[in-house]
Amino acid sequence: MSRAAEERGLAEPFKGITANGEAVKGLFPVRSTGVSTEPVRVAAEKFLAALSEEQRRKTVFPVDDVEWRKWMNVSFYVRQGIGFGEMSEAQREAAFGLMRASLSAKGMQLSRDIMKLNHTLGELNHDNFTEYSEWLYWITVMGTPSATEPWGWQLDGHHLVVNYFVLGDQVVMTPSFFGSEPARATAGKYNGTRVMQEEQDAGLAFMKSLTPQQRTAATLRTSKTGNDNLTEAFKDNVVLDYSGVPARALTDKQKRDLLTLIGLYVHNMRDDQARVRIDEVNARMDETYFAWIGGTEPDSVYYYRIHSPVVLIEFDHQKPANLRHLYPDAPYRDHIHAVMRTPNGNDYGKDLLRQHYATHPH
Repeated sequence: MSRAAEERGLAEPFKGITANGEAVKGLFPVRSTGVSTEPVRVAAEKFLAALSEEQRRKTVFPVDDVEWRKWMNVSFYVRQGIGFGEMSEAQREAAFGLMRASLSAKGMQLSRDIMKLNHTLGELNHDNFTEYSEWLYWITVMGTPSATEPWGWQLDGHHLVVNYFVLGDQVVMTPSFFGSEPARATAGKYNGTRVMQEEQDAGLAFMKSLTPQQRTAATLRTSKTGNDNLTEAFKDNVVLDYSGVPARALTDKQKRDLLTLIGLYVHNMRDDQARVRIDEVNARMDETYFAWIGGTEPDSVYYYRIHSPVVLIEFDHQKPANLRHLYPDAPYRDHIHAVMRTPNGNDYGKDLLRQHYATHPH
């Protein structure tokens, strides 16, 4: 299944997620943000220096390699790069150093907790740590870490994917995928670990804060019987028109609340870079839409989507996948998928890279 999905997904050149099949131009200028990416570069160099020559050979790819697009949420996908399971303690610490330099404290905590909950999933599958483990995550580096040339890195594994592109002091951290099954550990080694509860509850709270008229506009469907995310792995070129309630129909307070909800996702990246990204999103607030599928009771399952020319966020309660032996075949709150994209051609920083190549022939 994963190989066929990859072949289909990569069969056409990258265009990016669009509303009508054509990317809007001029949304992502190459510019100075005034926020240094030096800590990320230094951490990446330390990580690469910690690897053996053979490990580096399988970990480093060209900056424009199709490897960027080869990520998948499922546990059984064959991944490139170096896995945490094959790293020494020192190498693992260097890998975490790269993550810490690139992510916020919140984003780092979320990433580690997702990895830990993958161990919990192994426990719930009769201690199957061959398929589900805290260390079944891989890192690749694209290009050479640089202060001026484009480069980046990718973390890829079950329920955790980070694509991190750097050009000068600009960063693009999409596509990003955060989720888990289970979303809460109630026993075992990591008992008490929970992820995505704030994103879950804040989405419902925002929906409930809308007026009846706004809520009607936001609702695509009230029944939720399956999985609704549209832009996961190998969906780089999805054509997705705007739907739901437009932010221009919201009050100023509701717009601020929507921006706060978006911030829960954006602030998984370094806080200073996240502020740059939030400004970019806020500038397009009146072109932003909020859409909903499912119920609005305290125990409901649901999907919500936030979509503008510069950001796309999907949150979804999914059906059991790796815990089908424990739960009925219906969406439930213990399996969460959330994906964040940069529409109109700038996932993986590809629009920035295109502009860089246009002015710096390679």
